[in-house]
Amino acid sequence: QVQLVESGGGLARPGGSLRLSCAASGSISSRYAMGWYRQAPGKQRELVARITTGRTTNYAESVKGRFTISRDSTKNTVYLQMNSLQPEDTAVYYCNAQLFSLSYWGQGTQVTVSS
Repeated sequence: QVQLVESGGGLARPGGSLRLSCAASGSISSRYAMGWYRQAPGKQRELVARITTGRTTNYAESVKGRFTISRDSTKNTVYLQMNSLQPEDTAVYYCNAQLFSLSYWGQGTQVTVSS
């Protein structure tokens, strides 16, 4: 059973930072492309950042220069460092692991940016 467990969400002030972590079961993170998605109330889930097994990254335009995705295969963990947070970053953030047609999701972690 593949499991992804996110942590690190919470409340941040505009301009602040948070770091999300996604702990993956087994060796999934070393073979799968990993990504962070988010879903705000009333909106569709959207890709925030993605990292391949070769550590190629891509980001949504809205977070470029502010967010950084990384992976530590020795810990089976993927991170999302979020800096210069803005209220529009408020959403539930989900971790995703993908290998061809296989796709797994975590339960999500809430990020709220508010003064």
